[in-house]
Amino acid sequence: MPTVRLDLSYDGSGFRGYGVQPEQRTVQGELEKALTTLLGATPDTSVAGRTDAGVHARGQVVSFESTEVQDLGKFQRSLNGLLGPQIAVNDVSVVQDGFHARFSAQWRLYRYAMDTGRAPDPLRRLTSWHVGENLDIEAMAQLAGVFLGQHDFSSFCRAVEGKSNVRRLERAEWFASEGTLEFWVRANAFCHQMVRSLVGYSYDVGRGFSDPALVHEVIESRDRGRVGTVAPPHGLVLWEVGY
Repeated sequence: MPTVRLDLSYDGSGFRGYGVQPEQRTVQGELEKALTTLLGATPDTSVAGRTDAGVHARGQVVSFESTEVQDLGKFQRSLNGLLGPQIAVNDVSVVQDGFHARFSAQWRLYRYAMDTGRAPDPLRRLTSWHVGENLDIEAMAQLAGVFLGQHDFSSFCRAVEGKSNVRRLERAEWFASEGTLEFWVRANAFCHQMVRSLVGYSYDVGRGFSDPALVHEVIESRDRGRVGTVAPPHGLVLWEVGY
């Protein structure tokens, strides 16, 4: 059966995350509702990354099997008519057999944005965390280098019984510009709240609340209680997924 790939972007502000939840508005729920309208049945969809409530996406990927998608352009336009304006289908394609949005993915790239202006920017209130001035960006950049490579990130993840929190970070960088500080992080996969916890810990170091010399000890402790701050979700964007 043909496999259909959808490339999505969405403003996560009005959703309780990606995954379906009873009596909650979710991205998956809205997407599958639209697919059911167009296909006549609800397909079994898979997704590259289940984003939390309030988290946005620029390059989310969903796949499902269907023989009903014939005219890709018309299907895309119809989906966008049902899903807009908070969800956009940027591309529809038929991909090779065996493609799976989650299990075929090689890496995920996230961006986290901080508003470092003296006063918060109202136009960025839904897409960046206002942290103000006077962060030690050099200390935060050095910290990001420690995160690189393969580690057990249990100190930075919500525990899930029976699941490993070992991940391989291929990129972790901070970029500063006028009024903005961005964290770019890429890994083979991420565990629950991992990016927001890395950002939150970096913020504590940048504010002088945590000693950067202890980061190796924090990682090796595998103790969730060692990371005090979890950055709010609205600054986070699933930027791209690599296959």
